[in-house]
Amino acid sequence: MPDSPPVALDPVDFSTHILSLASSALIALGKMPAPDGQPHPLDLEAARHLIDVLGMLEQKTKGNLEEAESRLLASLIYDLRVAYVDAQPKKKA
Repeated sequence: MPDSPPVALDPVDFSTHILSLASSALIALGKMPAPDGQPHPLDLEAARHLIDVLGMLEQKTKGNLEEAESRLLASLIYDLRVAYVDAQPKKKA
């Protein structure tokens, strides 16, 4: 592989970080393809863990976020929790 210059990554801010975590949770829930474009197998345990991490961040950062960051985090957590419940295997009656 030829030497290629390192890719400069943009600085990470809070919103970018939580969006990254949320995207990983959506991949684990089968709601979006992995970065390589391939479908990812359902991984409810990983999704639950990532949702819990976002919930922990919400608690630990309470009162320290900008209003837009706080709203984004709350919205992501809500949407992911709903998607997690929807992804649960359906029990036969």
